[in-house]
Amino acid sequence: MNIAKKIEEQIDSIESGKSFTYKDLDIKKEEYSAASKSIERLIKKEIIKRISTGVFYKPKKTVFGELKPDEEKIITPYLFKNGKRIAYITGLLLYNKMGLTTQIPKEISIASNKKRIYISKGNIKAKAVKSYVEVTNENYKLLELLDALKDFKKIPDLDKKSAISILSRKISELNKKQIKELIEIALEYPPRVRAFLGALLENIDENIDIKMLDDSLNPLSEYELGLTKDILPTVEKWNIK
Repeated sequence: MNIAKKIEEQIDSIESGKSFTYKDLDIKKEEYSAASKSIERLIKKEIIKRISTGVFYKPKKTVFGELKPDEEKIITPYLFKNGKRIAYITGLLLYNKMGLTTQIPKEISIASNKKRIYISKGNIKAKAVKSYVEVTNENYKLLELLDALKDFKKIPDLDKKSAISILSRKISELNKKQIKELIEIALEYPPRVRAFLGALLENIDENIDIKMLDDSLNPLSEYELGLTKDILPTVEKWNIK
């Protein structure tokens, strides 16, 4: 099978709207030059489109025309390096997906500890923010939760009672090992995040060991989150207002 046919068959099997790179295609190093020419021909035919150098996506077409690509699928390749996760989507898009806000950002935030990731391609724009710890495939979901606690006061259209319910449910779904890691990572976040997490964990299960969070806080400090006891019963103990 020649390279052009090989590339076409592989791209045909890729889900419409999904982005991909050369690494996602089963090609050998010596085939890259021919593969690049095949890719260029497919771009001219509008079978695929280029997002940036080496990153492409397969547009989804309907009887009503071409659908706008799923932003998360387009951004996915930027979140990994050599097959390992180095970044995650945070900010308003994350909080929208979590059900904390109905608003959708014009610019997506991508958090990474190792790399500053910026994207500007058509309607897709992303800015870089620095994560508090190194991002892995095992911890990025925990970082998402902690980011939501960090930005709690800044999330637009936030219903606080509903948000506490959503966040509590997500934390309750974690196993003991994940909760322990969540607490350890929280120590790298600002004090208000540690206090907020402590209040949530204590409200979820008073048997969870939260001593590390408690010991990390200044007992005289207070944290303005706009929460009351009827929304989160444990706020007073953690000096949250």
